Amino acid sequence: MEDCIFCKVIKKEIPRYKVYEDDDVLGILDINPTRHGHVLVFPKKHMKNFEDADENTLSKIMAVVKKLGLQVKEKLPAESYNVVVNNDEAAGQIIPHIHFHIIPRNEGDGLKGWPQEPYPKGMVEEVMNKLKIN
Repeated sequence: MEDCIFCKVIKKEIPRYKVYEDDDVLGILDINPTRHGHVLVFPKKHMKNFEDADENTLSKIMAVVKKLGLQVKEKLPAESYNVVVNNDEAAGQIIPHIHFHIIPRNEGDGLKGWPQEPYPKGMVEEVMNKLKIN
């Protein structure tokens, strides 16, 4: 895609801090990281979101996420990491090219998860029935 920042990164039209590359997948440091060592992993072929990506591509991306996640834990002062994908604008996806975030984490680092609240009475069954595939 012509205006896609990640497509420009892939073509080396925009500077990048590459931590991984193969024929199909690129891993770079996020230039505005949540934590130092925040990595972005994405396919070299333009795919807008999670649904655009075929299963083979997703499998390749996840294998790289796993490798880089291990690097984060072994090479940085990080006890763990979050793997996040923001799928479409309402979920916080800023760049319309599927990408996964690997965010280094440590106990007490101040990053919070999402707020949680229980379902109102009867609603959990309703939602389950809407989402159930088999």
